[in-house]
Amino acid sequence: MKIYIDFDDVICETAKYFTKIAKELFDIEVPYRQVQFFNLQKAFDLSDAQYDELMKAGHTPENLLKYEETPGASETINKWVDEGHEVTIITGRPFDSYEPSRTWLDEHQLERIPIYFVDKYGRETFHQDCTYNMTLENLYNMTFDFAIEDSPAAFEHVLHFEQCKVAVFDRPWNRQSEFPNDRFVRCSDWKEIDRIFEEHVKEECFPVE
Repeated sequence: MKIYIDFDDVICETAKYFTKIAKELFDIEVPYRQVQFFNLQKAFDLSDAQYDELMKAGHTPENLLKYEETPGASETINKWVDEGHEVTIITGRPFDSYEPSRTWLDEHQLERIPIYFVDKYGRETFHQDCTYNMTLENLYNMTFDFAIEDSPAAFEHVLHFEQCKVAVFDRPWNRQSEFPNDRFVRCSDWKEIDRIFEEHVKEECFPVE
């Protein structure tokens, strides 16, 4: 199986850390469970200047390396790799955050997993032709059998992968979202994601005629 995995709020607890940064920078207190929008500018009711400052702070190397791992992420991913599956991390992080992102993965026993940076949300300003970044067109030319995403804004991207099962990691900002089709299924944690994945593997290997 070829597996697509998003980074933020799938492998690590990014939004929880951003609530702390918003409190420190602007004295804006929005509990994690009340982060109703994937767009943090809207979720925290920030001005354009405040949002830029928040995003800059959240993507400094020292902060990126502090993000906590989502429980069960590395254990499950490494199990899949050991079973022979091909895992790729596809992130919408700024391109210039590659080094700390790669370091974080290595420090969390995910050194075998390649990571690619894609401008998923049309906000990239760092233009550089590197081996670790790709265009949306490049992404759409790839094939995946299973994907894990949390962002409703990214659903349109994974729809390009035909017959790909999509595990939507349950987060406050996607609970009101309508899923594009029945290939999308909500999962509360990595244990449930693994269960859905194993079921999908069985369905693909032993299809019901």
